[in-house]
Amino acid sequence: MSSTTIQSVPAAQAAPASRPLTDIGTMLRRNLRHAQRYPGLSLGALGMPVIMILLFGLVFGNTFAAGLGGGGRGAYIDFLTPGILLMSIASGTMSPAVAVCMDMTEGIVARFRTMAIFRPAVLAGHVLGNVLLTIVSLALVVGFAILIGFRPNASVGDWLLAAGLLIAVTFALTWFAIALGLTSKTPESASNIVLPISLLLPFLSNTFIPLQSMPSGIRWFAEYQPFTPIINTLRHLMLGTPMDSGDGWLSLAWCLAIAVVGYFWAQKNYNKGTVA
Repeated sequence: MSSTTIQSVPAAQAAPASRPLTDIGTMLRRNLRHAQRYPGLSLGALGMPVIMILLFGLVFGNTFAAGLGGGGRGAYIDFLTPGILLMSIASGTMSPAVAVCMDMTEGIVARFRTMAIFRPAVLAGHVLGNVLLTIVSLALVVGFAILIGFRPNASVGDWLLAAGLLIAVTFALTWFAIALGLTSKTPESASNIVLPISLLLPFLSNTFIPLQSMPSGIRWFAEYQPFTPIINTLRHLMLGTPMDSGDGWLSLAWCLAIAVVGYFWAQKNYNKGTVA
């Protein structure tokens, strides 16, 4: 009788939901294959930061350096590179936002729900896929920056701390971008809804010029938005520049807050089964 009872349980209910790592790995491979098949967004995310470092470092480097009190192009490239690294992370948020919106609107998520898979694996696959692509983008930016004159003096420990911070920022912003993508009704609107992250915050920070060079209103916004303390911390780790004592902890606090909000918001929207 007990065996009959067990056999009567539907497969989707009887199958264990205890294979999260396997299911996340499967979804990660799915998203990496999609990146290969539709390379437009991935190439844009990889190429735009490289274009920015070359444009502002080589073309405008001497002009910006003169306006900031001299030091030459090399000094400005040192100042610029940590901010461009953060811009690389921000520009990469568009791809997962669009991809997760497409999954929701094209019905593939409804099919996943009929399968015995670990439910958070779908979103986790998008997050991990974007983290891997962003790491490639960051490596490209550092490589091109060194070619045009970036000269960090960081120790091995400083590089590890900087890499950890960059990965934490990527993880946090990706979850937040996915949450935004899940609120979008079309992939086009998903690509637009993340523009404040990919454009507004990087440009209205101290990526290109110091805070003291900005008008008072913009300076206030730039000082209290999340990108500025993170850039200050990266400059300190890579170049040894001074920073406020609280910038490091503030950077970690921003990463944690953005990641927590993004994760729970994304899971809530995903579990609804509809886009709001």
